[in-house]
Amino acid sequence: MELTGQILSGTGLLSLCAILHVVLVSKSVDAIPHFSKRIENLSYSWRLPIFVGVTFVMVVFSLTLQVWIWAISFIYIGAFSDWPTSVYFSLVTFTTLGYGDITLGPEHRVFAAFAAVTGLLTFGISTAFLVGLVSRVLSLSPVLDAAILSKKQP
Repeated sequence: MELTGQILSGTGLLSLCAILHVVLVSKSVDAIPHFSKRIENLSYSWRLPIFVGVTFVMVVFSLTLQVWIWAISFIYIGAFSDWPTSVYFSLVTFTTLGYGDITLGPEHRVFAAFAAVTGLLTFGISTAFLVGLVSRVLSLSPVLDAAILSKKQP
């Protein structure tokens, strides 16, 4: 694949993965109010890990799905002929770990770099989302409210 094709294909796949990730993360936000009704009788100490855990599972599912999308694309463009190598390379590239034990020729290198950019962007979105969720849930904590109120009093 020539450079222009690598850039266009990589940009398209990056965009697809970013949209997919935002949609799945948004769906987990939409599910939280419905899910909270089912666990409202549990104590706060159980609700926090359940909320964060469910959301974390959705984020991990989305990231895993993206690794598979990239693995499929590497098979499709002929960069690899077997699934284990393609999935391994996709995972190592997506996470920007880059062991370097498997490399691509110049006809696929730029395309593969877009997998790393996709990982960077979607991990950033995931981190921001999880930090926001935990901050929000902690701000609703009765224990935190009591601690804050006790500090305000002289």
